[in-house]
Amino acid sequence: MVFFNAASSKENDQLIPKHVAIIMDGNGRWAKRQHQARVFGHKAGMENVKKIALVANQLGVKVLTLFAFSTENWGRPATEVNYLMRLPIDFFNLFVPELIENNIKVEVIGEVDGLPDKTRLAVEKAIVDTSQNTGMILNFAFNYGGRREIVDAAQSIARQVQKGLIQPDQINDQLFQENLLTSQLGDLANPDLIIRTSGEKRISNFLLWQAAYSEFVFSEKLWPDFSGEDFKLALASFGKRDRRFGKIKES
Repeated sequence: MVFFNAASSKENDQLIPKHVAIIMDGNGRWAKRQHQARVFGHKAGMENVKKIALVANQLGVKVLTLFAFSTENWGRPATEVNYLMRLPIDFFNLFVPELIENNIKVEVIGEVDGLPDKTRLAVEKAIVDTSQNTGMILNFAFNYGGRREIVDAAQSIARQVQKGLIQPDQINDQLFQENLLTSQLGDLANPDLIIRTSGEKRISNFLLWQAAYSEFVFSEKLWPDFSGEDFKLALASFGKRDRRFGKIKES
């Protein structure tokens, strides 16, 4: 894992990652610095999602996965959770026309059925409204947990074995990946680059299987302050990496 210093990267000679995932961290601390309630930071973070999504699309990223709400986030104060559940409604009501204009398609991973009805319906409507778009996939992780995803995949495979549809010795990496939530992304299921903002340096139960060979960039910027230029610098850092996937390249 490489720690990211924005001043040390340049935009030259970069290889654009096909799938970028972001752990959007720091909204609460950003609000505290503004002497505002935490929800003020979440609203600012939502606005930043729009900016970064458009920049990613312009740069040629194929999939942008955003960790919007984890299974652990239900443990936050009820007022904050309720506000977070309203944000997708506001976000999609305002932003879907622009997504359509930019040919961006919305997809979601996570336990969407566990969301409040109004939130779930807003998410489902955004998916339907953008379903004909053929450009970048804006993939939100709502009510998502990496460990739960792996357990659910294991249970799904176990049921297939129990029904005699497959044999235990047929279980391999490919079959397991086909039973994960990201299987809908096909060959783009695994992020090439994972960015985490706010200076924290952990993965926080996000895409645990899929991140096996992801490159990491950790930015000190809090998410609402993470700009399009910061995103470009992160991609430039990725472009300088030598990805060997455990192998040795012939000289």
